[in-house]
Amino acid sequence: MHEPTPTASEAPAASAAPAVPKDGAPPQGPTLFDWEFATDPYPAYAWLREHSPVHRTKLPSGVEAWLVTRYADARQALADQRLSKNPAHHAEPAHAKGKTGIPGERKAELMTHLLNIDPPDHTRLRRLVSKAFTPRRVAEFTPRVQELTDHLIEQFASRGEADLIHEFAFPLPIYAICEMLGVPREDQDDFRDWAGMMIRHGGGPRGGVARSVKQMRTYLGELIHRKRDDLGNDLISDLIRASDHGDHLTEAEATAMAFILLFAGFETTVNLIGNGVHSLFMNPDQRTRLQDSLAAGESALLESGIEELLRYDGPVELATWRFATEPLTLGGQEVAAGDPVLVVLAAADRDPERFADPDTLDLSRTDNQHLGYGHGIHYCLGAPLARLEGQTALATLLTRLPDLELAVPPNELRWRGGLIMRGLRTLPVKFTARNP
Repeated sequence: MHEPTPTASEAPAASAAPAVPKDGAPPQGPTLFDWEFATDPYPAYAWLREHSPVHRTKLPSGVEAWLVTRYADARQALADQRLSKNPAHHAEPAHAKGKTGIPGERKAELMTHLLNIDPPDHTRLRRLVSKAFTPRRVAEFTPRVQELTDHLIEQFASRGEADLIHEFAFPLPIYAICEMLGVPREDQDDFRDWAGMMIRHGGGPRGGVARSVKQMRTYLGELIHRKRDDLGNDLISDLIRASDHGDHLTEAEATAMAFILLFAGFETTVNLIGNGVHSLFMNPDQRTRLQDSLAAGESALLESGIEELLRYDGPVELATWRFATEPLTLGGQEVAAGDPVLVVLAAADRDPERFADPDTLDLSRTDNQHLGYGHGIHYCLGAPLARLEGQTALATLLTRLPDLELAVPPNELRWRGGLIMRGLRTLPVKFTARNP
C-alpha cells in the first residue's frame, strides 16, 4: 500500500526521439515510455542516473515533469515538504490536473486522502487512520491471509497450469483488503470487477476506470453510512470510531480513506507477487536458496527476500506526483514553482552509489534501505500488510508447487502500460498437478 494512484489512462507511447548529437554534445538519451522501455526500463534508468539524474521530459499524457533517478536525490525529494502532494500546486491549467492522478477521483469527490494532501491536514488524517490501521490488526489477520492463499491455490492446483496474475496475485489482495475493510462477502466480487477495470491501464472501454471509481465511491459511502448504525470489528468501523481530542473523520474523509486503502493496497501487492515470482524464475539460484530455506522451516531468508524483491523489481516504479510549491534546486537542476516531480523508485533502488551490485538479486541482502515503501511522512501506511501478503503468497506457492515454472518463453511476457506501477499482464505457469 505504497502511494500508488496510477494514471491508468497513460499507456506507454514512444516519446519524441532526441536529436542526433553533434561532436562534443552529450550522448543521446534513451527513448522513454515505449513498449520496449516498459519491458525493461533499467538500462534507460542507468543512463539517466549517470548523464541526467534529474531529467525533464514530456510524459505520454503531454504533461512535462522532472524524473529523479539517483538514490540520494530521491530520498531528499521524498522528504522535501516543498514538494507538495496537492495537485492544486500544479502550474498546468486546471484541465491538465486530471492527468496526474486516478481518473475520476476528482469528480467522485475522493481527493481528500493521504496521497493528495500535505500537513497539517495530512498529519491529522494519518494520525486518525493510524488508530484504525495498526500493525496489531495486520498481525491478527495473518491466519486469514493464509486461508485465502491456500484457497486460491486449491482452485488451480489440480490443473497443472494457471495464470498467476489473474488467478492468484490479483484476487488475493482484493479479497484480503475487502475483508479487512468489512465489505460483505456477497459484495466482494463487485470490488474485484471494479479493481480489474482500474488496472487495465487503458486496455478496457473508454472511461471505464472513472466509472469504476465512481461505483466504488458510491458503494463505500453507502457502506460507511450503514456501519455508523452497526459498528463491527473491521477497518471501516475503526475508521468511524477513530478520534483524536474530539476530532473525527468526516463521512467524506472516511470514504476517501477507505477507497485509497483499498486502491493503494491491491495493485501494489498484485505486482509484488507477480514481479517477485518472475524475478525468482529469472534467478533460479536464488529461488533454490529460498525453497531450501523454507523446507528447513526458516523464515529469515523469506523476510529479507521480500525486501530484496521490492528493491530489485518492485511494484511501484515511480512514486506518485509531487509539485514544487516554490523554486528549488534538486540534483543540480533548478525546478520552478508548479513543476511536477516524479521520483523514480526503480532507478533509485538500483543506484550503485547506494547498493553493492545493484543489478544482482541477492535475497540475503541485509543493507537494504530501499525506497519501495517510500520515505518521509508519506511512508507506506500499509507496509506491514504488503509484507504479510507477499511473504505468505511466495512461501505457499514455492512450498505447495515446488516445480512451478514459466509456461511460455520469458520474451513472450507482456508488461502492463501505465506510468506509476510496474507489473505483468499475465504470468502463465505450469507445474505437476496436485489434488487440492
